[in-house]
Amino acid sequence: MMPAIKRAALLAATAALLSSGCALTHPPSAAREDARLTPMTAATSDLRKLPPPRGKVAVAVYGIRDQTGQYKPAPDSSFSTAVTQGASSMLIKALQESGWFIPVERENLQNLLTERKIVRALEMPQPAGTPAVQIPPLLAASVLIEGGITAFESNVRTGGAGARFLGIGVSTQYRVDQVTVSLRTIDIRGGQILQSVSTTKTVYAYEVHPSVFKFVNVKDLLELEGGMTRNEPTQLCVNEAIEAGVAHLIVQGVRDGNWALQDPARWSDPVVQRYATDRDTAYRAAGGTP
Repeated sequence: MMPAIKRAALLAATAALLSSGCALTHPPSAAREDARLTPMTAATSDLRKLPPPRGKVAVAVYGIRDQTGQYKPAPDSSFSTAVTQGASSMLIKALQESGWFIPVERENLQNLLTERKIVRALEMPQPAGTPAVQIPPLLAASVLIEGGITAFESNVRTGGAGARFLGIGVSTQYRVDQVTVSLRTIDIRGGQILQSVSTTKTVYAYEVHPSVFKFVNVKDLLELEGGMTRNEPTQLCVNEAIEAGVAHLIVQGVRDGNWALQDPARWSDPVVQRYATDRDTAYRAAGGTP
């Protein structure tokens, strides 16, 4: 027979778990969060820390497509894609964050042209003495950025571990997915591809599952279970891969002479050198020459 004190402690733990389980059926107020700005990633911080350019480059983005063809696995809907379809908006935001580019509207260009037509239609007829409405010409881009989400690999790595002793144990599981984004800059005058980069970001998920399965006496069985799962948001991973791609395009463009730093001595800036070193390391790992 189990000592009375130990038995009472186990019964108290059971009661506490049951009461907390009942409470979880009604989410606490802390579970609700107000809308806020999307969290910054490490790549966002790098973009903001880049040295300023000699002059900003007007750039057009027509669309960054999902080229993976991947859908969420069952039991999710077979019509739900595995990655976000809003990569173009993420890229435009990253270009603005960098301070190196002036993005011009091209994805929904027809809407812009329609509004300009409406303004011109309002010009005629005008009452006598009314100043004419001046519409500046559209800004032409000098560089085009193309690309897409080229790969989404599920279960690149999976694993877990667990242990149990005298009915008390804990187990963990993890899964690693991987998303790849490819971007390239194109000179609109001759169609020459200036730079091309491919960035990869892992998507990490893990689960912790503690449990207790123990007889408190000959007839009474105590069973406790808990668990916690955390999944890294896929859209944030895609966003970070795009931002890292923009940073690499900027550094490669400076190295190749397509654009320039306001102060050439800032090439030794730690952020710039980190991305330049990453490129060189990748070439060496592949057996090539930087």
